[in-house]
Amino acid sequence: MDPSAPLRLLLVNDADRPMRQLRDASADAGYRVIAEADGAAELWRLAESQRPDVVIVDTESPTPDTLEPLALMQRFAPRPVVMFAEHGGMPAIQAAVRAGVTVYIVDRVSAERLAPIIDMARVKFEEDAALKRQLADLERQLEERKLIERAKGMLMRRRGLGEEEAYALLRRRAMNAGLRLAELSRQLIDASELLD
Repeated sequence: MDPSAPLRLLLVNDADRPMRQLRDASADAGYRVIAEADGAAELWRLAESQRPDVVIVDTESPTPDTLEPLALMQRFAPRPVVMFAEHGGMPAIQAAVRAGVTVYIVDRVSAERLAPIIDMARVKFEEDAALKRQLADLERQLEERKLIERAKGMLMRRRGLGEEEAYALLRRRAMNAGLRLAELSRQLIDASELLD
């Protein structure tokens, strides 16, 4: 995306009021409204076809009909979501956050507050995405470590090797085969299970 281009917004009106105030505040803050959804039912289709930079939802209070399409969008096409709601309360906020709302504001939208709120949503979204990537990487590393330990244990039992010898053998075989240690370990475990 061109950094000088205005952010592209998808506006979702899930409240019983005209969208004019949200549209005007977005334009006054220098954003480009690329699509408007009258209710959350259209959210997934518009998010997929229009690829907005940020989604802004205006609602009285988030309901499952609002949150389920948001959760679906966040699962397949994640992006920052700002929700303006008239009603707060911990259960509503928790449900919104679980559905993927980045920033939940209990107040009406205004042009002068919109830019810092969107900036905060974008920063928080990127930080959350980085943490999710880091967590996924750590989970993958842990799973690989378990595979290696299991394969090493199999070699120790079947060949009567010590721990260091079994690890060295795994490393040598992985290097010779051009495989990662975890991949070779998985193959060894799979072959062993096939033969048992």
